[in-house]
Amino acid sequence: QVQLVESGGGLVQAGDSLRLSCAFSGRTFSDYCMGWFRRGPGKEREFVGRIGRIGGWQDYADSVKGRFIISRDNAKNAVYLQMNSLKPEDTAVYYCAATSTPFGGRAINDYNYWGQGIQVTISS
Repeated sequence: QVQLVESGGGLVQAGDSLRLSCAFSGRTFSDYCMGWFRRGPGKEREFVGRIGRIGGWQDYADSVKGRFIISRDNAKNAVYLQMNSLKPEDTAVYYCAATSTPFGGRAINDYNYWGQGIQVTISS
């Protein structure tokens, strides 16, 4: 069974940077496409970005494109979300997700496994 554990969240000021990590265990990490989602206060969970199995491609939501970078280290079984130029509207619980399908997707239902989520709060 795949297990995902996020870390690195916290409270930062607008304009700051923060890096989230997600530790993967239970299966062969390189067999999984990884995604990041978030749920802001009073909002639905939304797609943030995804990365291919060997990190050869990434896809981002328009709201974070140019500010956020997803990477992965298959030797460490970890995926990362580097968040730059943070805005108050980036405040959310962030989730990493995994799917064994080749490209994953932008929908919640495209992913089989989820982390417990981690809070990121951006003060203005």
